[in-house]
Amino acid sequence: MAFKGVDYLATDDLLTEEERLVQGSFRRFTDEELMPVVAQHFRAGTFPMWLPKKLGALGALGAHLHGYGCAGLGPVAYGLIMQELERCDSGFRSFASVQGSLAMFPIHAFGSEAHKERWLPRMAAGDAIGCFGLTEPDFGSNPSGMRTTAVKQGAKWILNGEKRWITSGGLAHVAVVWARAIDGQNESIRGFVVERGAPGFTTRDIEGKFSLRASVTSELIFQDCEIPEDAVLPGVVGMKGPLSCLNEARFGIAWGATGAAMACYDEALSYTRDRVQFSRPIAGYQLVQAKLVDMLEDITSAQLIAHRVGRLKEAKKVRPQHVSFAKRHNVRIALHAARTARDLLGANGITDEYQAGRHSCNLESVFTYEGTDHIHTLILGQDITGLSAFE
Repeated sequence: MAFKGVDYLATDDLLTEEERLVQGSFRRFTDEELMPVVAQHFRAGTFPMWLPKKLGALGALGAHLHGYGCAGLGPVAYGLIMQELERCDSGFRSFASVQGSLAMFPIHAFGSEAHKERWLPRMAAGDAIGCFGLTEPDFGSNPSGMRTTAVKQGAKWILNGEKRWITSGGLAHVAVVWARAIDGQNESIRGFVVERGAPGFTTRDIEGKFSLRASVTSELIFQDCEIPEDAVLPGVVGMKGPLSCLNEARFGIAWGATGAAMACYDEALSYTRDRVQFSRPIAGYQLVQAKLVDMLEDITSAQLIAHRVGRLKEAKKVRPQHVSFAKRHNVRIALHAARTARDLLGANGITDEYQAGRHSCNLESVFTYEGTDHIHTLILGQDITGLSAFE
């Protein structure tokens, strides 16, 4: 059944004609090609390997980047793509988000011309898959404490360390890896473009996930991994590099989570209208209506926040704290919507015949990754008080 959208305050009026066309195109794609297969992939814990090239053909990969085969769309159009993909599944949105915002973006923003020409057209087409190696087993919320090192030896770097919770790591042809670069007496955080097949570079997929089962999550392992001197991203030094990438991804998550909330609300509304108990549809009872109204109110606020942050980004006025605000709020309301929908569906909500349980499991990960809810709370707390609670 075609998704009609959730748009109580006519937020569609805020979109340009191009943005409406993008939304319509990806809404149809999600309905026709993703929704029919998502439950089987989630159940089996598999990723649809046809998806990268299909997304590439549609212009979804690196959609907000310009040149090198990228679509060059504006922030709101990009956000709408993420919204429609996550309306189906967070794992599908995560793939596109990591590909475009965490792997392609740093190459586009900080890479050499050789890096850009070699990788971006192939990644935009879905012919090459990328991943982003920042998080380590002992350093998630504090990435600056990373232990992975890249030591300069003549005309090469020797990379040692381990990255964990890496989306698409087991599929990736190229990894953008952040490490402590040691060149003689100088040490700094640098990014490296590491190709699959580099000596000493292996991956291991993480098994037994309850969440994001329709995407691949992996460990990246570097044991005396040799990479050439020109593998380093020349355009950035320090934590500014990885944090700017995370900011790009968090923006997409704010939109994506809104899509998941919309899916859960739509399913709950349809189900409660049809489900008859005590001689009437349960949508006619006060408690059910209160829950539906709360969900709709939350979704509408999330839509308006995502749109406003998108327009700020378009005008180059957005701050990282704005993105933290949107990510924190929109993921919170999405997780609440998923749990509420599961409640309204009763026992049916725990089966994969319905979406609510799957979205609830997925959003537990989204609540934690790309900056935990706690971290975004502290970012905003510091911004409004001027006092850091990180130390």
